[in-house]
This record gives sequence, structure tokens and C-alpha cells, in this order.
Amino acid sequence: MGSKWKKAKVALGLNLCMFVPRTLDDDFPPSTVVSERLSDAALLSPANYEKGSSRPTTPVSSFHGLRLSKSISSKSSKQTCAICLAKMKQGSGQAIFTAECSHSFHFHCIASNVKHGNQVCPVCRAKWKEIPLSGSSLTPIPGRVTPSPINWPQNDALMAVVHRLPLPHPRRDLNRRHIVPLYQASEPGIFDDDESLNHQHAISERSTTDAVRAMEIKTYPEVSSAPRSNTYSNFTVLVHLKATAAAASSANRQNLSRNQASLTQISHSARAPVDLVTVLDVSGSMAGTKLALLKRAMGFVIQNLGTNDRLSVIAFSSTARRLFPLCKMTDSGRQQALQAVNSLVANGGTNIAEGLRKGAKIMEDRKEKNPVASIILLSDGQDNYTVGGSVNVQPQPNYHLLLPTSISGRDNSGFQIPVHAFGFGADHDASSMHSISEISGGTFSFIETEAVLQDAFAQCIGGLLSVVIQELQVAIECVHPDLGLVSLKAGSYPSRLMADGRKGFLDVGDLYADEERDFLVTVNVPATSGNETSLIKVKCVYKDPLTQETATIESDEVKIERPKIAEQVIMSLEVDRQRNRLQAAEAMAQARTSAERGDLTGAVLILENCRKMLSETVSAKSHDRLCVALDAELKEMQERMASRHVYEASGRAYILSGLSSHSWQRATARGDSTDSSSLVQAYQTPSMVEMLTRSQAMLLGSPSGQRLLQPLLSYRSQPSPR
Repeated sequence: MGSKWKKAKVALGLNLCMFVPRTLDDDFPPSTVVSERLSDAALLSPANYEKGSSRPTTPVSSFHGLRLSKSISSKSSKQTCAICLAKMKQGSGQAIFTAECSHSFHFHCIASNVKHGNQVCPVCRAKWKEIPLSGSSLTPIPGRVTPSPINWPQNDALMAVVHRLPLPHPRRDLNRRHIVPLYQASEPGIFDDDESLNHQHAISERSTTDAVRAMEIKTYPEVSSAPRSNTYSNFTVLVHLKATAAAASSANRQNLSRNQASLTQISHSARAPVDLVTVLDVSGSMAGTKLALLKRAMGFVIQNLGTNDRLSVIAFSSTARRLFPLCKMTDSGRQQALQAVNSLVANGGTNIAEGLRKGAKIMEDRKEKNPVASIILLSDGQDNYTVGGSVNVQPQPNYHLLLPTSISGRDNSGFQIPVHAFGFGADHDASSMHSISEISGGTFSFIETEAVLQDAFAQCIGGLLSVVIQELQVAIECVHPDLGLVSLKAGSYPSRLMADGRKGFLDVGDLYADEERDFLVTVNVPATSGNETSLIKVKCVYKDPLTQETATIESDEVKIERPKIAEQVIMSLEVDRQRNRLQAAEAMAQARTSAERGDLTGAVLILENCRKMLSETVSAKSHDRLCVALDAELKEMQERMASRHVYEASGRAYILSGLSSHSWQRATARGDSTDSSSLVQAYQTPSMVEMLTRSQAMLLGSPSGQRLLQPLLSYRSQPSPR
């Protein structure tokens, strides 16, 4: 499935554009490009959900030729409401609103659309001078069933959109700040209107045994024996941690694989519920396919959150607004969320800081808190209100200004919310997005191809919906009285050594189910007269997210044998592979620094030298999968540094996403990393893979998805530009 999915994404990334011959009924010139796309209004419409299921499906396109019939299209638009896709009949007891552009809708549907800030036609995007207003007294017609994701009718309609010119790029206009900002609905001064939580009963179902079993510690010295007469100034010990899924979670995953159930059916005792805020860029450059695919991806997120999970959405362009408060993703909550996301339109500039400020305010002001909290940020451009918009305008922009101090931990309050940032397309500011994620403790993903967006979101929420460890702190203590700690190599995780060098600490934070962390500890090993030397011991203290109880687990002492005569030294494969990972990450950082100075040749050479070094290691000679993946990733980075243009378009973002992944030891989306056939799949957990599979199965697994993808899989496209 991986190769087919990869071809499909390439085709989607090219927007399904094709040249239309003159033989069509429409009198378009030969160069006119006809692109068949999902309409924004239809993407999250009821038609995109199977009957009797809350799982979204992909609308179906017949693709039986591209003959456009104006009469059929016009007739269809007048008979069907483009928002709910239900039939409109005169005298059926439902008010019908006909706009000045001649498109008609159910009055109740379009009034709800306008309430969310839309003042343009969902079909043709014409801006309305007169809009339908719905007073507080307006209620749904008695007897009319409010559509929900479960009982929405089926309709496989798609819109064929003709594009004579490329989509506009308002960010390239230096005078773009005059664009009318987002419609400002009234918002409370304090966002304390979050929906109440009532899942305390589920917490009691989690046993303390599960909490103890949720953590594993393993240690590996670089060699198992060393001559007793020798001293070592940088002896390495690997500390390997794994957050194991509890028994209940394992059973639920087995049921999930058998029944293909959604996450909403998983018992709440299996995982901690989440408060999620998505901060979405709806500026002018998001118009068209980008916004359509964003709506589809958000539909996937909404449908895969559980009934105890809460979601709020912030949309930002020149300004920012909250679409709805934190609400539980029950059937009614999903319906509200889907309608709100479907109402989004693209216009204006890019004010990332304002979007994050409101997202942070939701997290700060909420009356109640779910155990897990996170923010997802997506943008395809550069902030042109806070940091000047471009690294070329300001040599060293202060990206800290984009992130509120309240969620970055910089105000010493101990309150920190990770922001998982997603850079969309070639025009986003990768440096700012990476900085935002790095400061907050989140990850940065690079969405190079538009069709990868849903997969990227799926991978992210697959992790967020599986948190089993929180506030993890690791303590490393020397056992032998003459031993001293030299360093703790922990990537982006905060670490500190005590002044006497006898003890060190790592602040790891949250771990997803089955997620692993590897840290290299270097110590000074003295000579000895004994047969063995005790080096260190490890203790982990963490909080169970469901019971909120603190648990402690300790490792055995790490020991090495000390023979009189030197024996054959066998390097630990586990230690060697983690050294390779850290050396590769260091080479990536050095290459990026060189590239930013304009020395692309030097950057490529740094990566090449690292590849040669890796090829001589024990891991490489053992055909270790991590070593193979690192080599493939370094090679990909070299190719993305072929020229200044290529580096600016994708190289910088690809490298920063890789650095984010390796520094946090957490999966990010970049290139083809979400493909099952890709070598670059580092740190993916079973929960992430499961959610990715579900995302891709939406297109490849259902009959409607297969019909949609049939022309894509046979479409012969060129590789995406790098």
C-alpha cells in the first residue's frame, strides 16, 4: 500500500491539474487548466461520512471524462444545499435563501455559516453585500432532524473548478495589511466557558499495577569488561527507557485491530483524555486546495477524538478568533466542530503570534483540565506582524516573541504546553516554526506535499491520544566512590549535573505508549583491584496521567567486569547505534549552520563525512536499521542542499524537522516519512502507525476512496520539486 499511497500523494500535490483540449463544450483556450477538487463546503459535509458510522470517508469523483455541463451544474446547485448537501424543495417547510450570486441554501444552514464569520458564497466565493442574519429566537423547524455525523445522508458530489490563473499569494504583496481581517464574533474576556469534565469514574478503573508496569529501564555499558589496571575518562553507559502500554491498552489495541473500531470506542481507562487546541492559518495564501485539505484533515482529527477529549479551534490571518470553546467530542460536539471548521475562508495576512496568544489563553483560562494538553499550530507563511515576516528582513529575528510566556515555561510558573508546529508548503518560515516548537517542548513537522497534511495530523494525534507517562524525571547516581559523571547527552531535554559530579538529572516530561528514550551517560572509571566495578544506578520518578499518582522505579546497578588481563573487547551494539544517532544529529546541526552562512558546499561535505564515519561503525557492519535510516536521511539532506533555491524551498525545513525529531526522539513528518515504504520513520510508535493506517485507509480502503484514487494511481507525474 505504501508505494500506491506515495504515488497518490504526488498526484494530489500536483492538484490533479491537466490540460484540457479544445474539443470540450466549454470554449476554453488550450492553456486553460481544469482542476477537479473538493469544494470547501463539501469537504466536511455530511456526505463525507458513511451511514451508521462516525468515521469520515472521502467524497467520490467519477472522473469519467472532464466534460463540464453548465446546465447540469447550475441545476444541481439549485436543487441541493451546498452546505448540508440535502435536497431543497419548495413547500417542504424549510426556508430557502438565494444569494445575490444566484446560489441557494437552506436558510438555517447558511445562517449558521454566517454566524461563524463567513460572508462569502461557499460555492463560488463571491463576497455578499447582503447576508442572512439569524436572531437568538430562531430555532430549527419543528420535526426537522438536525444532521449529525452519524445520520448524515450520502452524496458523492464534487465540484469541478476551472482555474485560469494561479492562486493568489497575498503575502508577497508588501501592502497586504490593508486586507479586511477575519470577521470578529463576540468573544468573552476570559475563556472559562470550557465544557465540564465528568470522567472521574474512569480514573478509578486504573490500577496501581498498571502504573508500575508502564515504565521499563535498561542499561548498557559500552563494553562488559575492562582491564582493572586501566582508567577511562569517557566511559559510556546507555540508559534506555520505554513507556510500555498498560494491559488494558494492549487489549484494546487487539480489539481495535480485529474490529477496526474508532478511538471513540476505546475505554477511557486505557488512556488519558486530551485538551487540544488547534491554531490554524487561514490567510490568503491558504485559499483553494490548501484550505480544502486542511478542512479534511481537521475532520479526521475531530472524528478520532474520544468523547472525553476536548477540542477548541483558533483561526488566524491578520487577526485571530476562537471558533468555539473547549468542548467534548461527543456527537453534538463533533457536529459543532465540523460546522465551524467547514465555515472557514481564507483571506488576510499572517499573525501567528496573535493565534498562539489566543490558543494559550484558552489553556490558561479553562476552569477544568484534562490530564493531557497540547496545541497544534499550522501555517503556510511568515508572520508579518511580530517578527518582520522574513529572515531576510531581520537577520536575527526574536522568535520568542511569537510564543506567549505563559505556555513556554519562561515565566517560571512551571506551566508549559507543548506546541506541535506544522510548516505547510515552500513559503512557510521554517525557522520560526521550529523555534516555537523547540521553546515549548513540541515538535516541528514539514508538510512539503499538500496531500500529506492529514497523515501528519494523524501521526501527531496518534501520539497525543496515548500518553501513559507524565512529568518523568530521571536521576543518575554514581555508585563507586571514585566515579564521577562527565556528561549527560540528552538532546533538547533539560539536564543538569550536581557540583560534586556524583549525580545528574534529566527532565523528560510526557511519554506516549511504547515510546522509547535513549540517553548516553559518560563517566570517569578509575583503576581498581577488584573483579568488578559498580558504575551507576538509575531512578525514574513520574506521574500516572489517569490516577495522578506518583510512581518510582529503579534500575539495578550497572557493573562491568575487571579482569587482570585484557580480553577481547566487544563494543555494545546498543551503545554504538545511539552514538551514531547523536553524531548524525550533530552533523545535521553543523550542516545547517554552514548552509545559513551561504556555504552549501561545506554543508554537503559535513554530511558526506558523517555518512563515511557511520559506514565504518559496528552498527553499519551489522546492517542495523537505524544506521541505514540515518544514512538515507543524511543523503536526502545533501540532495536538498544542491542549490540555494532548493535549500530555501525545502532543505531548511527538512533539516529542522529532522533535528526536531532527533533532539526530542519523537516522530515528525517530513518528506515521505509517513509512508510505510520510507526508511525515515524514526520514533514512530504503534499508536502513531495505527492512526496513520486509518488515515490512509480512508482513501485506499473504502470503495469510494478507491474510485477517487483510480485516476491518481495511473496518473504519471514527475517527482515533486526539491
